[in-house]
Amino acid sequence: MTASLEPLQEDILSYLQRNQKKEMLRFLTCGSVDDGKSTLIGRLLHDTKMIYEDQLAAIKRDSVKHGTTGGEVDLALLTDGLKAEREQGITIDVAYRFFSTDKRKFIIADTPGHEQYTRNMATGASMCQLAIILVDARHGILPQTRRHSFICSLLGISHLVVAINKMDLAGYSQERFNEICRAYSDFAAKLDIRDVHFIPISALKGDNVVELSANMPWYHGVTLLNHLETVHIAADRNLADFRFPVQLVQRPNLDFRGFAGTIASGVVKKGDAILVLPSGKKSRVKSLVTFEGELAEAWCPMPITITLTDEIDISRGDMLVHPESAPHFGHDFKATIVWLNEKPLDVTAGYLIKQTTRTCPGEITLHHGIDVNTLEEKPLPTLHLNEVGVCSISLTQPIAFDNYRKNHATGSFIIIDRLTSNTVGMGMIIGPEDNKGPVDPWTPAPALAENRPHSQITPALRRQRLGQQPVTLLLTGLTGSGKATIAYALEKALFDQGRLISVLHGQELRRGITSDLGFSADDRSENLRRIAEVARILNDAGLICVCALLAPHVAVREKVRRLIGPERFLEIYLSAPVEVCAQRDRSGLYKLAAAGQVKALPGVNTRYEPPEKPDLVLPTHEINVDESVKRIIQLLEDRGLIGEITPQI
Repeated sequence: MTASLEPLQEDILSYLQRNQKKEMLRFLTCGSVDDGKSTLIGRLLHDTKMIYEDQLAAIKRDSVKHGTTGGEVDLALLTDGLKAEREQGITIDVAYRFFSTDKRKFIIADTPGHEQYTRNMATGASMCQLAIILVDARHGILPQTRRHSFICSLLGISHLVVAINKMDLAGYSQERFNEICRAYSDFAAKLDIRDVHFIPISALKGDNVVELSANMPWYHGVTLLNHLETVHIAADRNLADFRFPVQLVQRPNLDFRGFAGTIASGVVKKGDAILVLPSGKKSRVKSLVTFEGELAEAWCPMPITITLTDEIDISRGDMLVHPESAPHFGHDFKATIVWLNEKPLDVTAGYLIKQTTRTCPGEITLHHGIDVNTLEEKPLPTLHLNEVGVCSISLTQPIAFDNYRKNHATGSFIIIDRLTSNTVGMGMIIGPEDNKGPVDPWTPAPALAENRPHSQITPALRRQRLGQQPVTLLLTGLTGSGKATIAYALEKALFDQGRLISVLHGQELRRGITSDLGFSADDRSENLRRIAEVARILNDAGLICVCALLAPHVAVREKVRRLIGPERFLEIYLSAPVEVCAQRDRSGLYKLAAAGQVKALPGVNTRYEPPEKPDLVLPTHEINVDESVKRIIQLLEDRGLIGEITPQI
C-alpha cells in the first residue's frame, strides 16, 4: 500500500517544487463602475480551471437567485463576496484571489469602481506590479477610469493593460476599439507609465481572455492571459541600492546579535561594507542568516537576519545600507499624498508618519491639490476623502528615504491619526525639500569662524560661578491649566535660593517680539521658534529659562527641543482637563470659542496634542501651586541641574 503511494507523493512534491520556482505577478483590476472587473477575474479563474466544482455549483445557484446575467453563470460572484456587493451588483471591498498557470503564479486584487471606494482601490494597488484598466466599450473613457489610471501612475505601477470590455455589446467593432485607444492614449501621455497595452475583450463571453476570439479577426495581438504570463517584470525591482529596514533585534543568547527584517531593495553579500542610519556608524556583514541556514548572498524581497562584525547600537526603525549608494537622510521631504479618511486633512494638526519600520510625528503643509481628471494643479485649503495633493512633510526625527520612483519601499509612507491610530492617508515621496528654496527658519545658523570675536566665558565657567546647569523648562498645557502662575511661582522659589532664572510668558511676548503673529498653525510655529531662540540665548548665558506656552503641537515642541538642545530641555505637561480650565478661565476665551467668535482655541475647536513622554506631568486640577513648584525643583535636583552655589569673588 505504501509503495503504491510513492509515485503519487513524488508527483506532488515535484509539482510543489516547480510551483515554488514560478515567478509571482501581483495585478489588479480597476476602472469605473460596472466595467466588468469582477466578471473578468471570474472568467480568468473559470477558464484556467481554478474553480472547484462545489464553488461553481454555488455560483450557478446564486446566478439564478440574483438574476444579473439573464440566466448565464455570473462569474463576478466569485469575488463579490459581501452581501451588500451581491445585492447592489458592485464591488465595495478589495477581493484577493490566487491562481497559477504553467508559466507563472498570480495574485489578483479586484478593486471597487465607485468613487466612494477609491481609497480601497488605492490600497489594493499599492502592492501590485501591473494594472488592468477595464473600459466599457459602450461608454468609453469615464472620470473614474482617469482617476484609477492616475492613482496607478502615482503608485508607480509600471505596466498597464487597457482591457476594452463588453466588445460583444459594441458589435465587436474595430472602429470603436481604435477610438477608445486613441482617447486613452491622449490622456495617458500625461502620466508616468512606460508600458501600456490595449486588448479588446468580452469577459462575459470569454473573448480574448484566455483564448483568442473568432469574433474579432481584425485583432492580431495576444490574449490577456498570455500577456500576463509573459510581461517582463524582473527589471521592476531595484537591485542596485541596498536598503534593509531593521524590524527586530534578535538576541537569543550572549553569542548572537542579529538584525531581522525584509530586504526592501538591492543585494547584500557576506563581507559587504554597511552604513547604519541614523547613527552613521559603519561595519561589515558577518553573516546572512535564514531559517534554512546561512547564505553567501541575499536580495529583495527576502526576509533575513544580518549580523555585523562590530557591536553597534541598532534598533527597530534603523536602516542598513551600502555606503556608496546611501539614501537621502533628513527631517523634511516633498510628497504626493492620497487622503483616505472621511475627516479632511487638518493642516493645523500633527500626524504620525510611518515609513518602513520607523514611525515619528510630523507636520503636513499642503501646497496644492491635483485634479485627477485633467491632472492640473489647483489650490486647496485641505484634502477631503479620495483627493490627491502635493505637500511638504516635516518630521521630528530624521529618516532615510528615496524617491518613490526609485524605490517603492523606502519612498512610501502612511499617515496615521494620533488620536484614533487610524490610517488616514498614504504618500509617495517626490524627494527632499529644494535646498535652493527658502531657508527653514528652524535650521540653526552655521557657527561663526574661529577668528571672529566670541565670548571667552565658557559654559563650564558659568556653571561653576552660578551653581546651576542652564536649562529650558517648557510648561505646556491648555489655556487655564496654570502655566503662568506656576512659572512665576517657580521663578520666585529659585530666585530665593540664589538662582538666576527668567520667565518667558507667551501672552506677554505676544505684546512684543511676536506681536505681528496670529494664531494659525504657521504663526504658532513661528511664535515658538522666536521664543526658543530667546531661551537658547538665555541658556548660553547660564540662566534657567522657564517658558509658559500653550504650544499645542507635538511636532513644533520637538523642533524647540532640537533648537535648544535635548540635553538642556525639559518638557512639563500641565494636565488639567479642558472642563476644569474652562471653569478657571478669567479671559473669556472659552466662552468666545463656544460662541464661535474665537476660531482657533486648542482643546475647543482645534486640537491640542499632549506630550507623549514628558519629563514631568503636573495634574494641576489635583495639586496646588506650591506642590507643583516643589515637584519641578525636585526634578531639577534629580537631574543634577541645580546644586550648591559657590560664589566666586
